[in-house]
Amino acid sequence: MNTATVAFRQLRYEQKVFRRTPAALFFTLAFPLLLLVIFGTLNRNEHIPLLGGVRFTQYYVPSMAAFGLMTSCFASLAGRFVYRREAGLLKRVRATPLPVGVLIGSFVANAVLMGVLVTALNISVGVALYGVALPDRWPAFVLVVLVGSASFCALGVAISTVVPNLEATDPMIFGLFMPIVFISGAFFPVPPSSILSRIATVFPVRHLIQASFAVFDVRQGGSGLRLGDLAIVALWGLAGAVFAARRFRWEPTRR
Repeated sequence: MNTATVAFRQLRYEQKVFRRTPAALFFTLAFPLLLLVIFGTLNRNEHIPLLGGVRFTQYYVPSMAAFGLMTSCFASLAGRFVYRREAGLLKRVRATPLPVGVLIGSFVANAVLMGVLVTALNISVGVALYGVALPDRWPAFVLVVLVGSASFCALGVAISTVVPNLEATDPMIFGLFMPIVFISGAFFPVPPSSILSRIATVFPVRHLIQASFAVFDVRQGGSGLRLGDLAIVALWGLAGAVFAARRFRWEPTRR
C-alpha cells in the first residue's frame, strides 16, 4: 500500500473520530456560528464609528470566520494532541508501521478541513442572514486562510507540548486563547490607542483578524491584502513549528 493511500485512510479515520466527538463538533463548528448569530442579530443595524461607519456585520462576519479557523487549527488541534498523548494512543501508534509524517499530517489536515468548513459556513450565514457584501478579492482571502491555518496548526502543536496532563488541557489552551481573542477585536473592534490593543498586536490573533477583515472592507480598493499582518502570522507559525519540533513527545507524562 502506497503512502498516499495510507494518508487518505488515516485522514478518513481522523474525520470519523472527530464527527463522533460531540464536544469537538460543538466547539469547532457550532460555537462560532452560534456567536455569529447572537451578536449579528443583536447588532444587525449597527455601524462602527471606529471603522468609518462600516456595518457591524460587515466587520463581524470575516472576524468570526477567522475565529472559527483559529479554534479548529489551534485550540481543537492542541486538545486532540494532548488527549492522544496522555491516553497513550500516540505511543501505541508510534510503534506501528504507520509513518510519522502521515500520522501528524492527518491531524493537521483534518484541522485545516474543519477550519475551512467553519469559515465557509460563517461567510455563508453572514451573506444569507445579514446581507454581508462579498468582495471580489477571493485570491487574497484564500491566502489569508492558507497562512492562518498553517500558522495556527503549528502553534496548536506547540502549545500541546507544554500542557502537562489532561486536566490542564482546557484551562491552559482556552485560558490563553480566549483572552487574546477578546482583546484582539474578534467580537468588536478595539481602539488602536488602547493598552489592550497594543498588547494584542504582539500576538498573531489580531493580525489574522485584521487581514481577514481587510478582504471584506468595502471602503478600500485594491487587492485587500495586508502583507504585514500575514507576515507576522507566518513568523509566529514558523516559531511555533520550531518549538513543537524541539519539544514534541510521544509518551504521556510520568506520574
